[in-house]
Amino acid sequence: MSVDARPTSGRQAVAARRRAAALHVWQEFVRTRSGVVGLVLLAVIIVIAILAPVLVPAESLDVTQITAPTNHPPMPGYPLGTDPQGRSVLGMLIWGARVSLLVGFAATAVSMVIGTTTGMAAGHFTGTSRAVIMRVIDFFLVIPGLVLAIVLSSVLSRGVWTIIIAIGVTSWAGTARVVRAQTLTIESRPYIERARALGAGDRHLLGRHVLPAVLPLVLANTTLTVGSAVIAESTLSFLGLGDPTQISWGSMLKTALDTGAATAGYWWYVLPPGLAIVVVVLCFTLVGRALESVLNPTLRRR
Repeated sequence: MSVDARPTSGRQAVAARRRAAALHVWQEFVRTRSGVVGLVLLAVIIVIAILAPVLVPAESLDVTQITAPTNHPPMPGYPLGTDPQGRSVLGMLIWGARVSLLVGFAATAVSMVIGTTTGMAAGHFTGTSRAVIMRVIDFFLVIPGLVLAIVLSSVLSRGVWTIIIAIGVTSWAGTARVVRAQTLTIESRPYIERARALGAGDRHLLGRHVLPAVLPLVLANTTLTVGSAVIAESTLSFLGLGDPTQISWGSMLKTALDTGAATAGYWWYVLPPGLAIVVVVLCFTLVGRALESVLNPTLRRR
């Protein structure tokens, strides 16, 4: 009875420590004013994006059912004016948030999974395995990520998931280097040596010891990477490599350029998507920097 209870009580103790650590991180995070402001703004933007079908019915953006004037400045009923097809710029901005945030989060998830796995492998294994993994990481660090993403988006069929794959596959190398350095630091600690002496294998060491220790660092890096993914998506859509059937902030800027809205002085169609990109990226940066200062003892002391 007591023997069977020990593993359970041990797991409960570990879970309790992790909950206490998470609570401590949250308490430290809410003390950073910039991080809280960024998190609140992000929450508002995400809620608006989720409620887009309710706030702006898709039928209202159907060009076959629109009677509003084209390229009209802000007026009652159209707070941000209309686009070259007579659609509400505010409605397009709300719907564009769905695609831009989806690509940002999904591409970052792909990047974090690849980068975390590769980084832990590069820091844990030795010999030829480490050399091969490091050469792969160096290759993706040297090759410009945006150029590689453009190539992948051009080769694959155009679509939102193509952009997600292109951004995720080309933006993981930086995370891998950071995770590798953290893995080397963790595996130099005495409890890892004790686990090895007791017969722990690679899967146990990486899954039970290394991964939980690097996750806070990965979380802080994730919030910063999402902003870069949003910019990358906007760039690819602006270059015409996005899904033409989906509205995103990058495609809005491309339409503004193609239709001459930017040169004709139709500021109400050019500024909103550009400012939306800036605000979202700034919010992710504020949250990421705040998390980084909380999770990094050196920055916290400063």
